[in-house]
Amino acid sequence: MLFEYAYRGSSAVVSTADRTSMSFAPDVTRDPTFFTGRLRQRIEFREAISALHDVVVSDLRFKPKDKTAYKEWAARQEQIDWQALASERTEVAGRVKELQAELNDLHARSSHRMGPFNKARKDYYNYIVEKEDSFWRILFDPVITVHPDELFFECFSQDESSYGRLGAGYEVFEHVGEFACGTTNIDYSAALYDEFQKIRTYKETRFEIDPSGFDVRTTGEAEYREKKIDLPDSWVRGFLQVSSAMSLPARTFDLHPMDIHNICFVLRRRREQKGPRAMRYHLTPGEPVRVVFEPWETEVVCPRSIYAGADAEVIRVWGRRRIHILERLIPVARKFTVHLLGTGLPSFYVADLGDMSFTLGLSGWTTNDWSRAGNFDLLAPRMEVDELTKRVVFDELRSDWRATPDELASRLHLDRATVLGALGAYTQAGRAIFDLNKRVYRARELSREPLPVERLRFASEREESASRFLSEQAVALVAAEPNPEGQLSLRGAVKDKEKTFHPSLRLDADGRMVHAECTCNWHQQHKLFKGPCEHILALRMEAARRQRQL
Repeated sequence: MLFEYAYRGSSAVVSTADRTSMSFAPDVTRDPTFFTGRLRQRIEFREAISALHDVVVSDLRFKPKDKTAYKEWAARQEQIDWQALASERTEVAGRVKELQAELNDLHARSSHRMGPFNKARKDYYNYIVEKEDSFWRILFDPVITVHPDELFFECFSQDESSYGRLGAGYEVFEHVGEFACGTTNIDYSAALYDEFQKIRTYKETRFEIDPSGFDVRTTGEAEYREKKIDLPDSWVRGFLQVSSAMSLPARTFDLHPMDIHNICFVLRRRREQKGPRAMRYHLTPGEPVRVVFEPWETEVVCPRSIYAGADAEVIRVWGRRRIHILERLIPVARKFTVHLLGTGLPSFYVADLGDMSFTLGLSGWTTNDWSRAGNFDLLAPRMEVDELTKRVVFDELRSDWRATPDELASRLHLDRATVLGALGAYTQAGRAIFDLNKRVYRARELSREPLPVERLRFASEREESASRFLSEQAVALVAAEPNPEGQLSLRGAVKDKEKTFHPSLRLDADGRMVHAECTCNWHQQHKLFKGPCEHILALRMEAARRQRQL
């Protein structure tokens, strides 16, 4: 998917003995979005923006070693007649000494002539770095959003298994100047990360999303610099999947910063050579949270962190080494709020930095990225809402830039399910996002032009198959049984070619899938770890269709 950006100038950080100025160049082709202010919480911001950088460069996918060169070398070694060479070894050794002395003399006399060569080599290295830095430009020309209460950055890791969001309230700044709300991309380069490390408490630090980037260019001003980035569809879907996952019900508890330190400490000290590689959270009401590391069964007890949930549960998560991203935040964090969706499902760690928050979203596994294998938007509410109602809900959301579903339902006199359906549709279209920290929906336009929804309509073949089952009238809803807690249990039958499968599922009061079963082989192998199967999806869609007809 091709995205085009235009920047006037480049982002820069200028550091002197007494002050640091950060000026970000925004995309001038989007609606004017700007902000100026002086940082008050400088160290916290430095550590948080550095942790965001750690998200970007994180890539824990398995990379097999390239043994091509070694195999070629081994093949050449087998062709050597070592006995014939043994007699020549003494003679060769003496000749090598003579040549070495001669080379040392030549090097001493010609070192001053190497200047042009060294400069050319450095230029070539810089060129390679710039070209190889394309992943940074793809994954972290950051999406930055300015809202009336905060501004926030968003980014993804290289392996698309980790999501980072840094939200900074206006209390983080002093002497806030004029600002314009909206979403834009800002020019960002890897060199800026090194400049961020120079932020100090004794230096005045000015933060600016350059408003002059939107001035009309006159004679003598710098030309606009355009960038065209061909983003993979998986990157775009990743943003959409994250927000859908954040809106799902989860087991929530707080961890003290020292508990996160102890978790990272265990992972630093030991490295597993074979599986299992899971990390088990043992949650017992009224007792400290316990974390067990497989395969060693090492247990970390968190005495400062008492689980306040109603039910005892054990939840296993994988891809645990990505938690090291939080290490820089430990000295400045007040607490970490953990949201676990379930075994093998995503987890979120929200660092409380006072007037800032840092959200780290991790998919169930390092190789199970947000876009291809999670399909968490399929578990979110999927009520069909007409276009006019969706537009009214979004316009009301955009009027204040943020709101809860209950607030929108009250203002518009709509039922909560309809509002959630509209918000879900705009979330999956990249025009809204769920803020896990403040539990509100926010207007956030991921791109200048509307995303090609038809192209992104089906995030998986399973959803496309489910839609086909409905069109072929191959889905039968056998039972729909509500319970006193507001949940709805569904049972049905789906005819798939010559076989009939019997899916069942349970939806909570908000229409979110909290449990599901199916007799098909795919579900028996994967359960919900990779999202629901096509038969479960078809049953859910059929129930929604029946409800609309009532």
